[in-house]
Amino acid sequence: MVYVPTRGDAPVRLGPTVDRVPAKGGTKMSRDCYTDPVQYELEREKVLARSWIIAGRSSEITETGDWLSFEGHGETVVVTRQPDGSLAAFQNVCMHRGPSFVTELSGKCARRFTCMYHNWVYDTTGKLVGLPEREDFDPDHLEGVRAPKVAADEWGGFVWINLAGDDAPSLMSWIGEEIAVDLGRFRMEDMILHEVVEWDVPVSYKAVVDGFNEIYHAPALHNTGADWARSARDSSFFTVNDKNFMCFVPRARYREQLEQGWDHHQYAICHYVVFPNTVFNCNPEHIQVFNPIPVGVDRTHFKCWELVYPGDMADPEYAEYWERTMMHWSHLKVVVGEDISIYDQLARTKQASGYREHILNEREFKIAEYHAAMSRLIAE
Repeated sequence: MVYVPTRGDAPVRLGPTVDRVPAKGGTKMSRDCYTDPVQYELEREKVLARSWIIAGRSSEITETGDWLSFEGHGETVVVTRQPDGSLAAFQNVCMHRGPSFVTELSGKCARRFTCMYHNWVYDTTGKLVGLPEREDFDPDHLEGVRAPKVAADEWGGFVWINLAGDDAPSLMSWIGEEIAVDLGRFRMEDMILHEVVEWDVPVSYKAVVDGFNEIYHAPALHNTGADWARSARDSSFFTVNDKNFMCFVPRARYREQLEQGWDHHQYAICHYVVFPNTVFNCNPEHIQVFNPIPVGVDRTHFKCWELVYPGDMADPEYAEYWERTMMHWSHLKVVVGEDISIYDQLARTKQASGYREHILNEREFKIAEYHAAMSRLIAE
């Protein structure tokens, strides 16, 4: 038996639907949000350091002492599984002279971590628990020393982190109830990770997010065809928490079923953006998680996670599901490769004097709202 998303009342209907009115005829937007190094540093301080970001899959750290690392926007963070099953996270920075003290990106069953520079020892929560020649230090300087605490939580089978530590908002409030419920019906925590495809791209992470915040590009770049384009014009858009988005794109050949039952989980492509850099692309039987990790103002490490439902290959129904899903996944990797080709073209013009602004149509309003949310959070 193949697992499928649970059903429920759907907030989607055929016909263009938005939960707020976009600017009639669209808007214009400066290119500076992609290329300005000053804004990028403000984002690092005001936004990326206060947002919930995916660090990995929960299945990577199942036993006490297992750990995984997050590396991005100049930060290095370690997340560990604690004896009670909870998570602890800390910045991977030795408080003595500054090197990272967890040298591997992941591992199993650690009891403590030792900095290779001077043998300072930390427990799996990041607290300093030992050092050589302690008597040579001022005791006040060592009181309460720990690697800076990072908030960590789990949802959807993913490990999430927030550099704000104890000051971080709850993960559920950040995702928003509407997305937590609607995306939650896919039960990603029950899915397994089939593959992670990764690229280093020479553009801002926000340019990558933008590509998943509109469907206007699909007919030209992905050759989706006239039926797909007509059906996509009946997509529904919803804004959550003034920063996150849901989008439901009717699948052209299932329009009649969607009209009868509004079952968007089964008959639409369900798209969710969790600010600032997590995108869930949900097909009825498998999910891609697009994760553009900022490295610099115009450098991004782009990860694409492929999630599938588990099953027994000896079961003919599951074997058929697997073959069908793998064929679709192979096609989608080609599609994402087409997106990568555009990032290469964007890289050629990012310093061009002729590149000054974007002209957005009204159906690209999610891009404008995304950048408006970024500006608002920088100003807070």
